[in-house]
Amino acid sequence: MNKKEFKEFIGRGVPVYLDGATGSNLVKRGMPAGVCPEKWILENKEVMIGLQEEYLLAGSDIIYAPTFTSNSVKLKEYGLEKDIMRINHELVGVSKEAVRRFHEKYPDRQVLICGDLTMTGIQLKPIGPMEFETLVSIYKEQIGYLCDAGVDLLVVETMMSLQECRAAVIAAKEVCDLPVMVTMSFEEDGRSLYGTDAVTALATLQYLGVDAFGVNCSCGPDKMLEIIQNLSEFARIPIICKPNAGLPSLSPDGSTFYNMKEDEFVEHMIDIVGAGACVLGGCCGTTPQYIEQLKEKTKNMPVSFCEHKPLRILTSERQYLSFDLDSRFLIVGERINPTGKKALQEELRNGCFDIVREFAEEQEARGASVLDVNMGMSGIDEKDVMLKAIEEVTQTVNLPLSIDTSHVDVMEQALRHYPGRALINSISLETEKFEKLLPVAKKYGAMFVLLPLSDAGLPKDIKEKKQIIRTILNRALELGMEKEDIVVDGLVATVGANKNAAVETLETIRFCRELGLATICGLSNISFGLPERSYINTVFLTMAIQTGLTMAIANPNQDLLVSSAFAADLLLNKENADIRYIERIDFEKEQKARAVSKEVPAADLKVQPSLSSAPRDTGTPALPPVLEAVYKGVLKGNKGKIRELAKDAVDAGMEASGVLNEALLPAINKVGDYFDQGRYFLPQLIASAEAMKNAIEYLEPFLMQESSSEHMPVIVIATVEGDIHDIGKNLVALMLKNYGFRVIDLGKDVPKETIVDAAEENSADIIALSALMTTTMKEMKNVVDLAKSRGIAAKIMIGGAVITQEYADEIGADGYSKDAADAVKVAKKLTGGING
Repeated sequence: MNKKEFKEFIGRGVPVYLDGATGSNLVKRGMPAGVCPEKWILENKEVMIGLQEEYLLAGSDIIYAPTFTSNSVKLKEYGLEKDIMRINHELVGVSKEAVRRFHEKYPDRQVLICGDLTMTGIQLKPIGPMEFETLVSIYKEQIGYLCDAGVDLLVVETMMSLQECRAAVIAAKEVCDLPVMVTMSFEEDGRSLYGTDAVTALATLQYLGVDAFGVNCSCGPDKMLEIIQNLSEFARIPIICKPNAGLPSLSPDGSTFYNMKEDEFVEHMIDIVGAGACVLGGCCGTTPQYIEQLKEKTKNMPVSFCEHKPLRILTSERQYLSFDLDSRFLIVGERINPTGKKALQEELRNGCFDIVREFAEEQEARGASVLDVNMGMSGIDEKDVMLKAIEEVTQTVNLPLSIDTSHVDVMEQALRHYPGRALINSISLETEKFEKLLPVAKKYGAMFVLLPLSDAGLPKDIKEKKQIIRTILNRALELGMEKEDIVVDGLVATVGANKNAAVETLETIRFCRELGLATICGLSNISFGLPERSYINTVFLTMAIQTGLTMAIANPNQDLLVSSAFAADLLLNKENADIRYIERIDFEKEQKARAVSKEVPAADLKVQPSLSSAPRDTGTPALPPVLEAVYKGVLKGNKGKIRELAKDAVDAGMEASGVLNEALLPAINKVGDYFDQGRYFLPQLIASAEAMKNAIEYLEPFLMQESSSEHMPVIVIATVEGDIHDIGKNLVALMLKNYGFRVIDLGKDVPKETIVDAAEENSADIIALSALMTTTMKEMKNVVDLAKSRGIAAKIMIGGAVITQEYADEIGADGYSKDAADAVKVAKKLTGGING
């Protein structure tokens, strides 16, 4: 099936129905815990064929082939990676047999088989060890086998990382032309484990070429309504909703069940359809009966999606920026550029990115909406440095990026690795850029700055400039892009050399607005060679805003310029411009007062209200400078420099215990607070935890010399038997170690006997258990029961994606933690407040 056929299949005006749960139903039908699901299915094909035939009879239009974890990484856990081709082929064959049997009874009904992919369980750099291209290759391998086996389309499901979704989608685009659906799992706060909200994910992926997007797993339909409503505002592709049957609980016989019956599930799904979802199904706990009732109650509800909805939107991994021609004026921060900055050049040559991070934070605090990243300089590998700079900036701030390079190969790699929808700066009519970069922009779904230059250089007059704009615009439209994907550079010349420079730029802005195009310009050229340039730049900017300028590349530290832009928005009666202007002036006054009193360095300025969601610490404890540097190193996740900062503190005469108690622990506590508040997300939490770990590793010999024989609480931690997921468990272990607990990490898929034996041998104070899957969570109760039967004194705490406080109470666990930061608090409580 090609993408056009899929669009016709989905766009019939009525809901399309997926299947329901696989794993929980196979457990009910005899699949034991801890086995390789793929291997068990192939040894018990009739069970799977029967389940899928039931879904088809219940009304499913699309069934998922049971290839969910049939990638090489997952299969390697069971020693089956060499059989990956056979396994994928045979599992698709199972679904084909179910369809064949169904068509014997209903030959006229079209049904599709979807090749199913998911995460590998190994995190991408910089959080984990896996390279992006390695992950793309892993997905390419599985997708190739699924295509060979004859699937009709692909689904990438139950994803937590937007970047991993991107890797799978790019892999699919480079292997085949099949339609691709993506569904992600979101927490109660509406964000994924990595801090991505649903709209940001949707915007990134629909421009990358995904054919349908939505949400699955994690919760019941009652918790998904707001997410679907938010998606509907921005979706240009079908929205998918595939929820669980509520929340998992433990039955008296020890089996897992879900608390939402069919009738309640369907009632909530009716609201979901009304909110804009048109592809419906079920996840954990749902059965063919759920799908049957769902179809019966919603089959006549009209559904649609607006394929040509006009949108201008940029994204980072954790935030989106939506704007139109009448939106507030936007500043693209220009400072991350080594031109004329000797200190930055020296750092980049030495592989250091401290100044890059500082510039990113400072510009975000000062009100930039987008950050331009340029690494053009001699003496470096620009591609490698650009990729590292993007990694550093995206870990430091939440703003979307403008990728600024004159090299096509650097641009393509940057767009490939950037975990969002970027702005290309820029594409001109110069032959190489025009011919090569426009297809690159289309492939990766980027917006781009249209620079009206040609091989002949600057246009000789306004007429030629307009013609260049039309030529690039028309070619972009031919490639399938839209006007909303383009931001035209007004190409500001120097008024000292060309008296009509400002007039011509303003005419360009008017011309573009008539064409429905957004505009951008750099400001500094207009005043080159003239005295008191800031006045000229500021007046020109306000004139340009009045004419319709959308954004400008500028230094947001220029208070006169930025405040004038806010004032221009106010006078033009743009939405909320009055509030924003007042906040901006208050912000300026506050920062000037702080600068005078020298309370806060420029790099630690408070974030201007309503301009950015990223936190900056304004409550740094009153510390000696060397300890303040350590504190900020942890707070900002500066893994590379933290050892040096810790050494500086010790060399300055600080005791290691003082560094730990006065800087490291307060900093990681602040990180935990930010995480609890939804201001920090998994990437920042891990970066800060890794930074603290590196500092403690340096300080450990000194701490040993200073410490007494004080007993340090011992925690045995493991992912329970049958569960091969360990992302959350690893982070919990890292955080606990940072707080001084002695952690014995047994790994994943650990039998209950091994866990209890380790607790007994090490006189553990706590047994910490993790499970991600509903099919393995019941193993936690087995550990609890075994520990109690053997008289183990250790307290037991549990956690994981499917775990709740109610479940902890049901199985007799002593504590439940919802995430890694919370695990520290629970562990402290269970050990009587030791270490904190």
